[in-house]
Amino acid sequence: MKRIFLLICFIIAISCKQNSTQQQNEVVLWQPYNDSIEVLANQDHEVARMRYKLIQSKVLNKNEVFLPLHAEVSKFDETTYERIKPLVLERSIFDIKYEIEQGNLSYEELTLFFLYRIYKYEIDNTSTLNTVIALNKEVVDQARALDDLVAKGLAPRWKHPIYGMPILLKDNINTSGMNTTAGSIALLDNAVDDSFIVERLKANGALILGKVNLSEWAYFLCSGCPVGYSAVGGQTLNPYGRRIFETGGSSSGSGTAMAASYAVAAVGTETSGSILSPSSQNSVVGLKPTIGLLSRTGIVPISSTLDTPGPMTRNVMDNAILLSAMMGKDSVDSKSVANEYPGILSAGLHPTPCTELRLGAIQSLLDSDSIYKKSVEKLKELGAEVITFTPPEVAMDGFLSILNIDMRNDLPQYLKAHVKNSEEVTIRSVADAVEFNSKDSVTRIPYGQALFEGILADSTTEKGFEEIKSRLEQNGRTFFDTAMNTYQLDAILSINNYHAGYAAVAKYPALTVPMGYKTSGEPVSLTFIGKPFTEAELLRMGAAFEKVTQVRTIPENYKN
Repeated sequence: MKRIFLLICFIIAISCKQNSTQQQNEVVLWQPYNDSIEVLANQDHEVARMRYKLIQSKVLNKNEVFLPLHAEVSKFDETTYERIKPLVLERSIFDIKYEIEQGNLSYEELTLFFLYRIYKYEIDNTSTLNTVIALNKEVVDQARALDDLVAKGLAPRWKHPIYGMPILLKDNINTSGMNTTAGSIALLDNAVDDSFIVERLKANGALILGKVNLSEWAYFLCSGCPVGYSAVGGQTLNPYGRRIFETGGSSSGSGTAMAASYAVAAVGTETSGSILSPSSQNSVVGLKPTIGLLSRTGIVPISSTLDTPGPMTRNVMDNAILLSAMMGKDSVDSKSVANEYPGILSAGLHPTPCTELRLGAIQSLLDSDSIYKKSVEKLKELGAEVITFTPPEVAMDGFLSILNIDMRNDLPQYLKAHVKNSEEVTIRSVADAVEFNSKDSVTRIPYGQALFEGILADSTTEKGFEEIKSRLEQNGRTFFDTAMNTYQLDAILSINNYHAGYAAVAKYPALTVPMGYKTSGEPVSLTFIGKPFTEAELLRMGAAFEKVTQVRTIPENYKN
């Protein structure tokens, strides 16, 4: 009888465990919805590429993204959220570090605060920005581990300010434990090790919170298609006006996530405007560094000539901190430079006095944009010397061939070096990707793949390719240097990503800082463009402008 009793107890226990597991599997946080009404509402949009074909992804099940951490987030109630909100929301990294050091906040609470916001807005189909497409399942445990080190007095005596800060990454940046898709179904199962910059972030104690959406293949797939769209993540939306304003691209998720305060900071990538554009469109600070300041190893490429990652944050101080945390000499990246550029980490703390600035303002922008004109006048009032000029006309023909030839060469190298599961990721080249996409164009390429097809059709010779790169670099530098050298300027002032192409081929860094909002509510930013490796100087200029203007506001529907 005793054996029968024990057997019955065992069966009951197993049954209860199975029921518990079944109930957990049956939890549904998110329901797919019919987005046809939203799509129809955009069919007359004044911006042609915002006449969407779809909003939500056809392949991403958000329950798979959000269920693994649901139990943790569920313990973080609204009362706790409201208590912590004034300590974190829209605060700088140094502000947050102070609250942690004072015992008012833990790394675990900080991490859960951002997860709570992500769940609050991204699971709701009426507020989702289709921004967060993967979460680090271990991030709460990792935050607790940092708290434990602090409690035991084992935390590093000198900690980089990024220590314990939750960071989001554009989903073309390799990250172990989360597939790196570049927004493409062809890379949906792309399991990888950490990229060099993620290794640097982790070495400095940063917490990788998750991955964010992007324009598929960094907006080098389709022609005239919406920015912020990918087959994996769907259509990224702008928190300042969902389906009203563009998100900018291709680092769309990094920009929208920062605007909606989903993390302390985010990392984007740029070939030509892909950090500057979404930063400007989402009223955040974005820096496109000089090629080589940050490693590109382990990032899905477009162009080894022009690609670079860069920081995207809500203020200049945090931008400098994040940039500093990713720096380091990478022996694998031939363009990588040693960390010999001082002053970056502290740049946001030391704004350059406006009286010491010599800046160039472009005449055509003064004539056409009232916010730019007002910003320039403000700088002049505060003592900056501003020289008005008209840049020389320079040819940019051949630019597309740089991207075509580089991607044709660089993508196979990335796939060979970084894909760990070649059985699941079967493409080996751009040609393979074109063929893969063609097998299900409705799901994989609803906007076509004209740019990918253009890569295959480009007949530029190796000699012609080198000539184009050399000529465009010279032309880009002429565009800026004519005024910079003549008037001994510290930087050129532009708007958003208006001159990103020239800065790209010149290999010049550019920093964009919020400068206001149009009457429609659409954000607009002032962009500082400088000579190579002047990031610290640009950040100090940006900090000065930010300090005297203080124009950035959190999106109205994402304040709570």
